[in-house]
Amino acid sequence: QLQASGGGLVQPGGSLRLSCVVSGFTLHWHSIGWFRQAPGKEREGVSCISRDDLNTYYADSVKGRFTISRDNAKNTVYLQMNNLKPEDTAVYYCAIDETGYYGPNYREYEYWGQGTQVTVSS
Repeated sequence: QLQASGGGLVQPGGSLRLSCVVSGFTLHWHSIGWFRQAPGKEREGVSCISRDDLNTYYADSVKGRFTISRDNAKNTVYLQMNNLKPEDTAVYYCAIDETGYYGPNYREYEYWGQGTQVTVSS
């Protein structure tokens, strides 16, 4: 089970930290990713981290603003989002891959959290 939280309404330029608490998995055995889906748009990969923590991916649109991290002891993955823009508005999901895949293709991830809404607006 994955439980995402931390979304909300924030003004442009503001920050949010999303959390994804994972249960039923040993977190450090898995790649985990953050994805988002805006109304009328396809789900897209925002950031992911490989199971050995050696590799991270960021979509071009969030590079330099978002940071993914994990705390294996707490079975939690974070997405720190700074300098938020209106185009970051979406429902954000965390997901786990069980097959060894690492990357932004959401179709490769098997287990998903319920999503948390992020709205960036003045």
